[in-house]
Parts: sequence; C-alpha cells; structure tokens
Amino acid sequence: MKNIDSITHVSGTSVYLDDVPVINGTLYGAAFGSPCAHGVISELILDDALQLPEVVRIFTAADIPGHNEIGGIIKDEPLLADTHVHFCGMPIAFVVARSREAARAAVKKIRVKITSLPVITDPREAQAKGELIVPPRTFRLGNTDSAWEQCAYVITGNADINGQEHLYIETQGAYAIPQENNSLRIYSSTQGPTAVQRAVSGIIGQPMHRFEVIVTRLGGGFGGKEDQANTWAALCALAAWRLNKPVKYALHRMEDMAMTGKRHPYAADFKIGLDKDLKILAYEASFFQNAGASADLSPAVLARTLFHCTNSYYIPHVTATGWSCRTNLPPNTAFRGFGGPQGMFVIEAAIAKAAHVLQVDAALIQRRNLIRSGQPFPYGQIAESEAPLCWEKLEERFDITEQQRKVKQFNENNSLFKKGIALMPVCFGISFTNTLMNNARSLVHVYSDGSVGISTGAVEMGQGVNTKILQVAAQVFSIPADKVRLHHTSTNTIANTSPSAASATADLNGKATLIACTAIVERLKQLAAVTFAVTPADITLVNGHVLVNGLPSAWDWYQLVTTAFAKRICLSEHGHYATPQIHYDAVNEKGHPFAYHVYGTAMLEATVDCIRGTYTIDAVKVVHDFGNSMNTDIDRGQIEGGIVQGIGWMTMEEVLYDRDGKLRSNALSTYKVPDIYAAPATIAIEALQTDRDNLAVFRSKAVGEPPLMYGIGAWFALQNAVRAFHPNADIPFVTPMTPEKVLMALYSTTNPETNHPHAETVSHLGIDQ
Repeated sequence: MKNIDSITHVSGTSVYLDDVPVINGTLYGAAFGSPCAHGVISELILDDALQLPEVVRIFTAADIPGHNEIGGIIKDEPLLADTHVHFCGMPIAFVVARSREAARAAVKKIRVKITSLPVITDPREAQAKGELIVPPRTFRLGNTDSAWEQCAYVITGNADINGQEHLYIETQGAYAIPQENNSLRIYSSTQGPTAVQRAVSGIIGQPMHRFEVIVTRLGGGFGGKEDQANTWAALCALAAWRLNKPVKYALHRMEDMAMTGKRHPYAADFKIGLDKDLKILAYEASFFQNAGASADLSPAVLARTLFHCTNSYYIPHVTATGWSCRTNLPPNTAFRGFGGPQGMFVIEAAIAKAAHVLQVDAALIQRRNLIRSGQPFPYGQIAESEAPLCWEKLEERFDITEQQRKVKQFNENNSLFKKGIALMPVCFGISFTNTLMNNARSLVHVYSDGSVGISTGAVEMGQGVNTKILQVAAQVFSIPADKVRLHHTSTNTIANTSPSAASATADLNGKATLIACTAIVERLKQLAAVTFAVTPADITLVNGHVLVNGLPSAWDWYQLVTTAFAKRICLSEHGHYATPQIHYDAVNEKGHPFAYHVYGTAMLEATVDCIRGTYTIDAVKVVHDFGNSMNTDIDRGQIEGGIVQGIGWMTMEEVLYDRDGKLRSNALSTYKVPDIYAAPATIAIEALQTDRDNLAVFRSKAVGEPPLMYGIGAWFALQNAVRAFHPNADIPFVTPMTPEKVLMALYSTTNPETNHPHAETVSHLGIDQ
C-alpha cells in the first residue's frame, strides 16, 4: 500500500502549522532570548520596543497567572526567565505585535542587564562540581572487579560524542485561538499533544480540559518536538489567554537552532577485557551526559544509554554508570535513538581500540561476542536474539569476506586513496523505558454509509504511522483502504496520550485500533449470525462481503452496517492498549523493559582522499530485522533515512558552542547536513523476515530509530581507511569525523622519532607534513 500522504505531499496540499487558515485579528509573537549563558538579571528594559507602533504587549514572567514552570520529568525549567538566565537564548520576554516583522523588530529593541556568572559547557567539569540533574545510575551484571583477573587483555580509553541538530524542515511553532467559556484551541507542531496541554494548563493555572491541542502532521520531528514544543505553545497560549486574541509564533530557522536543545553530547571512559579467544569478559563504562541547563528528557535519555551500553553483545561482567550533568547550554532533548546511539558508539570504540592494539580485525571480536537467545542483557531481560542470524545473512547475501578482500586489494594498488570497511551490528529495545507511558487509545467510528473514521494519539511526522493504522482497520474490516480516513490528532478526542516517540507509535496506536475494530466486528458478526441462524464463528468478512461458513451471503459490508445501524447496534469503539509483560525496577536496575528488540547488521565502505582529507561513503549494505513488515516501502524509506541521518551525525554534523556558551554552528552555512552528494552511492537493504510473536501489531517490528545506528559504522570505516594510509595514526574517538579531522589524522605523529609511513610520497607532492 502506498503512503496515504504521498499525493498531498507532492501536490502541496498537505496541511502543516503554517497552512492553518489565519483568523482575522491574529497577532504574532517573537521571543527575546538571553544574550549570555549564565547570570543574574538586574534590569529588563522594554521601553524602546514598546514604542514601536504595531507592538501590542510584551509578556514577562510576572504576567504568568499559573506556575512559571514547564519541566516534565523534573520541575526545573521556567517558561520565562525571572531572576536568573541559564543558557544563551533562554526566553526572557515574549513580544506580541500585529505582524511577524514588527514582533521580530521589537525583539531587537529589548535590552537586558545581566551580571555574569561562571559558565560550564563541559559535562566532565559539571560532574566534578556536583552539577547533576539527577543522581547517577549504574547497571551491573556479574562482577567486573573480580573479572579483570581472568582477562588476557585489558584496554582502556575515552570518547567524546558530539550532539546533533534536529533540523526538521518545519521549525517549532504554535497557533493559539481563544474559544468560548475561557478555553483555547492550540495548533502545535508537537510530537506530544498531551505534554503541550499539560504545560499550558500549568502556565495558565486552569484545568487541562480548557485546552484542546490539535496536530494534523509535522514537517519532521526526530524527537526535537517531543517536549521542546511546549515552550512555544505555552508562550502563544499565555498571550492569547491574556489578550483574548489569536496568537501565532513560528520560529525563524536561526531562532530555532539557537534556542532549542540538540542530541545529547557525551563524554565517556571505557575499560574492556578479553580472553585469548577474543571473548569479551568484562566491560566498564562511565557516561557523562551533557544535559544542558535543565532536565527536559535527559534522565530518560541517560537511562536508554545504559540500556544499550553493550549493543548487540553478551558480556558476562558489566558495570555502566551514567551522570546527567547540568551545563549552561540549551536543555538537550530527545533525538532519534534517544541516548542509545551514544552508548553504542562507546562499546564499538572499545572494540575498535582492542582490535587495533591486538592487531586483529574488529569484525572478529564483534561476531564472536554477539548475544544469543537465552543470554541476559545487563538490565536483566533475557534476549530473544536475531543478532547472529543477521550477521550470517549479511555474509551470505553480501559476502563480507570477499568485500574485505577487494578493499585490501584496492589499498595495495592505490597510494593516495584508501578504502575502509566496517561492520555495525545493532540491537535496539522497543518500548518507552518508563513503563507507564506504554499505552494508547484509538477511537473508531463506522458511519452509517460504511465508511470509517479513526482518531488516535499518534502524530504523523513523515514516518507513515497513519498509513499503517489505516491498514489495520482495512484489514480487520476487510474493506478497501479508501473507505477509511485518519483524522487529525486532538486531545479532545484522545486524552492522556504518550508522545509519538520511542519507535513505539505504530505498535501502541495500531494495537489500540486493532482492539477497537475487532470489538466492532464482533458485534457485527453477532448480528449476522442471528440473521443467518449460525454462530458468530461461522461469519467472516472478506473483501467487503459477508461470508457464512465460507460461502458468500446476500449481504455485503454496506448491508451489514446499515442493518446494524437500524437495529441501534453501536458502531463506535474506544480501544485501549497497554503493552503486557513489560516492567522495570529502577532501584535494582533489573526488569523486562522492552516488548522486543530489533536487530540488524550493516557493512559500510568508505573511500578517503589522502591528500585532501575528503571522503565518500561508498556503500551501506544491511540485513535488517523487519519482523513481518506491514509496509515494506515505508519501512525501507525509514531505514534509508535513518542510515543517512546517522552517517551525518558521525561525519559532518558538528554542533559547536564557544566557551561562553554561544552557539557558533547557528545557520545552514555553518552546520552541514548530508545532501544528495553526501549520501552513499549504494544503500542495499535485505529483510530478515521472522514470525516470532513480538507484541508488535501483526508481528511487524518498529523501524523508526534502529536504522540510525547503522550510520555509526561510517566513523569506523573512515578510521580504517585512515589506518590503511597511516597504520599508527592518532585518531581519538571524537565525533563527528569531519574532513578536517581526517586530514589531521592522516598526517598525525604518534611518535616524534618515527617517520610517517608516507613521508616520501607527500614530500614529493610538495605537502608539508
């Protein structure tokens, strides 16, 4: 089935926030953000801004009728700074004017006097000073203290993992419209409608039922609109409530980049121990998460880093500790993978360093330690593993050994271009790690003409979730897809929604839809059974017709529905689904937090220009654990997009703050994302089809986040290419691997007394080492 949004996307008729018709009299907002990263506000000077003719009002913390607080997990994030500022861009005032241009012009007229305080941007410094969001957490398996004695080899190291800008095409924004009886309708570009509703309720100091949050679709989210959409919706709602006028605010790209958080940067230390057969016996890791100025979702992100700290490997002795460190940067937030990729990079770095020290292929260590069914993860859940099968199918389908031979031959025949190849296995757990969030609802109406309308808590943001939910209904009712319509997401229709995140949206909302549709079908079958004097088990619905004992009857779907309507049988159902079996004890750090895991293995190949330091990612070949895919076109699209986004994070997307906490990569001229020229020439995807009962809808498997982690292999492919040119190159485990860093590694000196292996070649070319 085609993605149901395809036609409206290419015809330009898909409705996003900026396509919502603007009501006459609408006002426009713009936020004034702090010019410094940390300090005490002594004076806020608004006079010049208020003199502008189109300015209606400027709101500050003093104008908030409820609580000046939008923090979700921890109440530590004011909507508008009152006495202190904690990061550059922290909102201090909200200008409302009669035009967008006037609001932005007024922002430039605002002045603020701030007494500076020390600025922390490094998570290690924050941890040393006790600046923590929450107490540290530690996952343990076995006993690493005693395991080191059993190890033939022990290797230590560290890693620095950079952040990543979400760069959704549609920036953050909201449009708040007053309704009767002191209520508001809020159109928000958010992944979490209920989170927005809750934040607005707290700011205005009124019950949640006064605020309806509506989302038709997003122009991208990637986690950046899970909680951080709350700020802009709350500002618009505050102004609309106070002025009784519609208020809209859609951020400029540079505002969005400067004022919102990114993927969490991490610093990490590792220690890995292997026996003589290259089995990993022990692993220790310390993760220093750069949370930014407030909690946002950092505690949950840190937990998933720990959950995925061993990736696809079974290690009998593990100690992994994470610190969520408070710094003076914008609060970092959810991003595709939600902390898992950072944990995976560190274990892959540990394996890569061990392989280099021992002079063996890293793939040998990787394959030898893949987790198998029946073995435990560090958090206690027992694996039902497809990891070895994915690796074996990759070898069978793409011939890893032959590809490695070709790369070696290329490197022997070329002095100024070198290729590198790396394997990247992936294991990613599917569920919210906060167990209570694993639930969803679906409201299904069968109308009297036989058409079907569905409302769920799922937010469509390009991942195709509406298409999959439509497929569920069409399959259960056995009717054509064009008889089913997905309505926009609204907190008035579906309450208490979990955000569209954690790769669980299709599973949770699809299961709720399945439950609702099945309940309606059971009532319809009961009606037909009475009519045809059989049991409900004798009735089946096939391609819009009613079959009795497998034979066509006189009734079709329309006749069945109209008869039910005439007999006053309920044709609506509100289905509720809560993932069974999952649980977690955060005190003992043990449990069964995930409904299932998604596995896969990728082989990545890169070519480095050893004169310039530039490179290409030539090919990514993947065997991915689809489960029983509901829609292979959508799933393949998600895998391809995830791979390229992961490669971008590992290679070119460099988030840079200066020591004063000011974002320097604040525009598309200074922050680079993959374009068509940076994408791999080849992306080949092979499905690993499995029929394991995995709690997913129709035994499909989630596909939103896991593919991003394949992109991690690009970093190691580049490392291997550099080492083919300079075997002892100094290549710290720092991401991203930009061309500048590649160039420095190519001509690095690890020992001043040792000449560079290609000194003669580069001297001949007139290049200064």
